Amino acid sequence: MKKILLIEDDSDLFSLLKYNLEKEGFSFAGTQTGKGAIELCRRIRPDLILLDIMLPDSDGLDLCKGLRNDVDLGQVPIIFLTARASETDRIVGLELGANDYIVKPFFLREVIARIKLQFRSQSAPARVLKSGGIELDRSSCQARLHGEQLQLTATEFRLLEFLMSRTGVVFSREQLLNAVWGQDRAITDRTVDVYILRLRQKIEADPANPIIIHSVRGFGYSFEPRNVEVPRSVQAEALC
Repeated sequence: MKKILLIEDDSDLFSLLKYNLEKEGFSFAGTQTGKGAIELCRRIRPDLILLDIMLPDSDGLDLCKGLRNDVDLGQVPIIFLTARASETDRIVGLELGANDYIVKPFFLREVIARIKLQFRSQSAPARVLKSGGIELDRSSCQARLHGEQLQLTATEFRLLEFLMSRTGVVFSREQLLNAVWGQDRAITDRTVDVYILRLRQKIEADPANPIIIHSVRGFGYSFEPRNVEVPRSVQAEALC
């Protein structure tokens, strides 16, 4: 059962959407204020978020930005439900990361159809990730570098998988801890540094000058292979 979370201050509309979404077989959760909305989303982990822009205590556009920057919620589809109908408003909303933009007043059948469209268009995550000469197979929990199997611990594998699935995104140590180790932990953020070093020793040609996992001073790390050369032995095998 897909879970829909609604952030809408209009009580009548809130109740109407709740009734119709549950009637369609969706699980429903929601709030009528922007305050605490992101925390609620983290707790509920919805499959899709319906978001009003003009909330009494918040700006829905800011909430959208916050959701898109959240490690756990960044990929959740967001549909704006709003009275702001100008072309500029639509463009801004979509550029901030919304998947769809519906202007009030609207037909409930249209909203439900667009929600279902989002779920139909969602694709399963790739089983195999490939980048920078690394091939990571999620189903077998194995990784190879230029065809050679990497000997990774379970935690190293999860860390590499998380970074590879979000190439070019910079994550703080705290974000990586939450994503890989979980929030119930008794370790410090320096643990991330230790595991990044271990990964670099296994995947970088020169761990002291990394070209795959980069440090971002004052913030954290990102996976973004640059100028990765294929070893000559691998090139020779490809020519045989």
